[in-house]
Amino acid sequence: MISQYEVNETNEMVEKENLDVRTITIGISLLDCIDSDGEKCRKKCYDKICKTAEKQTEVAEYIEKEYGIPIVNKRVSVTPIALVGGASCKTEEDFAAFAKMLDEAGKTVGVNFIGGYSALVSKGMTKADELLIRSIPLALSTTERVCSSVNLGSTRCGINMDAVALMGKVILETAEKTKEADSLGCAKLVVFCNAPDDNPFMAGAFHGVTEADAVINVGVSGPGVVRTALEKVRGESFEVLCETIKKTAFKVTRVGQLVAKEASRRLNIPFGIVDLSLAPTPAIGDSVADILCEIGLERAGAPGTTAALALLNDQVKKGGVMASSYVGGLSGAFIPVSEDQGMIDAVMDGALSIEKLEAMTCVCSVGLDMIAVPGDTSAASISGMIADEMAIGMVNAKTTAVRVIPVIGKGVGEKVEFGGLLGYAPIMPVNSFGCDAFIARGGRIPAPIHSFKN
Repeated sequence: MISQYEVNETNEMVEKENLDVRTITIGISLLDCIDSDGEKCRKKCYDKICKTAEKQTEVAEYIEKEYGIPIVNKRVSVTPIALVGGASCKTEEDFAAFAKMLDEAGKTVGVNFIGGYSALVSKGMTKADELLIRSIPLALSTTERVCSSVNLGSTRCGINMDAVALMGKVILETAEKTKEADSLGCAKLVVFCNAPDDNPFMAGAFHGVTEADAVINVGVSGPGVVRTALEKVRGESFEVLCETIKKTAFKVTRVGQLVAKEASRRLNIPFGIVDLSLAPTPAIGDSVADILCEIGLERAGAPGTTAALALLNDQVKKGGVMASSYVGGLSGAFIPVSEDQGMIDAVMDGALSIEKLEAMTCVCSVGLDMIAVPGDTSAASISGMIADEMAIGMVNAKTTAVRVIPVIGKGVGEKVEFGGLLGYAPIMPVNSFGCDAFIARGGRIPAPIHSFKN
């Protein structure tokens, strides 16, 4: 039984502490839509997406009203399009036509984003993979809802440096093609090492080939809830601090479990996972950086930041994993710069650099996320940043990612507005020394010795 106290406590978290369900994401397999005729393939994909997700928005709105829990985004993820379109796509334009189909399907069912314009190339690229990757700038500049991701490495396979080098160029080209919107296309593009098959968060969501035909994945949030709980234990020991975070993460994740099970029942789609990440927003008080300050730092980026973030990430997982039947996705704490007001303030005050953010990615959920850099940053430097993050993920057997935005026409000290959940960001300086010869070597960085665990 749920007590009246717990009901009141949850209401308080929703009304005053920014608790929300960040997304209900329906993952849809398109493997049974593959056809050598591109037009037929796209039609089958469109029809399946629309049929599977036709009631998603309606059900989400019902759950919001019935339980009083805000559901910020409704999203769809699909099988990586490099696999779906491989039999029919012979040019970049052929793949871009799939992006337009996804955009139309997303518009029809009323979702905010649709993910899966993706390729998995950790060990090598097929011709279809390379064509899709090269088509990303065109796809993201001609669509509104489509999000793209590319997995470039893994602990088992190493890092595909040919793909890393190509992605540096693709990110710059995407920035150029969307420069009228402050290079917004790059905010919908992320590269991974060890990408999970069941991530509900954009831009990295795709429906993995190991997944069922359709699943419900839910992403919860709640940095404001954790920060408020920690305010009540200021000055207490680490033991008390950790227990408080665990108990709070349990409560937040229970909300996600409730929403996931109810959505699953009403849509008649199996429940997949709850991703128990702390995903910040630009709203004041809804910040992971503010939690780090509440733990005892003057600013995110101060000495002790990586230790504090490691503690937070671990306790969130320990508390949340007991609250859901299935936990997956990324799960932990996100540290996007533009989406977190506390992170923005830390950058503006000079407390936080790209190098410190890179160190923090060793112990958080994902990686270098929503970082705006000067538009004249070279493709090789972007590839170098990507390679560093891929190496962290590969060696530590964890998911890491890069979502970097070279803002064409802007430099260090200026700001860029993305709007909505994407927020705004100061342009951060990039190390001025080059890595061109390193990136130009080509080939593959081999997997670490500890990957051989058969």
